[in-house]
Amino acid sequence: MNDTAPAKTVVLVVDDQPQNIRLLEAILVPRGYDVRPASSGEEAMSALDQDDVDLVLCDIVMPGMDGYEVCRAIRERPATAYLPVVMVTASGDEQKIKALEAGADDFLTKPINQSELLARVASLARIKRYQDTVKRQSDELSAWNQELEARVAEQVSQIERMGRLRRFLSPQLAELIVDSGDESFLESHRREIVVVFCDLRGFTAFAEASEPEEVMGVLEQYFAALGDLIFRFEGTLERFAGDGLMVFFNDPVRCDDGPARAIRMSVAMRTRVKGLAEAWAREGHDLALGIGIAQGYATLGRIGFDGRHDYAAIGSVTNLSSRLCAEAEAWQILVTERVFSAAGPIAVGEDAGVRELRGFSRSVHAYDVKGIDNARIVS
Repeated sequence: MNDTAPAKTVVLVVDDQPQNIRLLEAILVPRGYDVRPASSGEEAMSALDQDDVDLVLCDIVMPGMDGYEVCRAIRERPATAYLPVVMVTASGDEQKIKALEAGADDFLTKPINQSELLARVASLARIKRYQDTVKRQSDELSAWNQELEARVAEQVSQIERMGRLRRFLSPQLAELIVDSGDESFLESHRREIVVVFCDLRGFTAFAEASEPEEVMGVLEQYFAALGDLIFRFEGTLERFAGDGLMVFFNDPVRCDDGPARAIRMSVAMRTRVKGLAEAWAREGHDLALGIGIAQGYATLGRIGFDGRHDYAAIGSVTNLSSRLCAEAEAWQILVTERVFSAAGPIAVGEDAGVRELRGFSRSVHAYDVKGIDNARIVS
């Protein structure tokens, strides 16, 4: 049998008789055990506070704090509750029963048999190593759980931020902002933007004559079709309410082709909604799209209250695009002269005349966009 101790196995020997401690040292130290002596129960408890001990060999009969009290004190401490304790007895069964009641793991009877001592110490030291392994793994698992909880909390926070940002930004932009952690663009600022406003012609009459579920079904198809295009053209969705929808360009991401991009998106929207309208018409719904586009300065930023924020554009340019949309006939895209000119040769349209728009003291020169010249689009 290999009776050599594993490295750094620390045995605390508690006995008020120095000769007994020397005897145990003479047996254990040559086998590689690190023996720590304690001449009283109080000294033993103090040693346990200061050192990492793997095993306690404790005499029962000692002045002051006897072996039973030492064992009970060890068991009452969370840090040493499972520390192996071997009680050294001079008599028989009565002391063993009391030792068991105090929490002892094993016994040695005086005079001590060397082979029995080594076998019991080796066995309990091995158990202590298993306990240490379990505790270490438990601590590692706890640390991993804490790290996992922190990661989950961070991911939930990112998902929540992503959810807020994706309400008005393209998924690509929202992801970029979440990864960078930069939300400075949400603060109030002034910038020139191109605003697109669209809604459905005939929607009010349709909503009045239809069941709510039918209205919701049409709106779901309508917004799904337009939402895909908004993200594709990297527009910023400001809001949608009822059948109305507002998108703007050049904020928060700047783009040099805002007018052209707005027109291209609007033409694509008209084409897509026309496809939906054919199916709606077969169900008896007479619906069409109208769009207005304007360019101008606005104040942009986060508005709302704790727990509910939106990203909004405030300025007359938003009202202008809304009024142009209201002026537009079925399937018509009305844009300001400034937008039409800035879009360049890709915009195909005709002069729609001067319009007097509600809420504006000056008349507005509008153009009717018929389509786009794909040959003139620069990639």
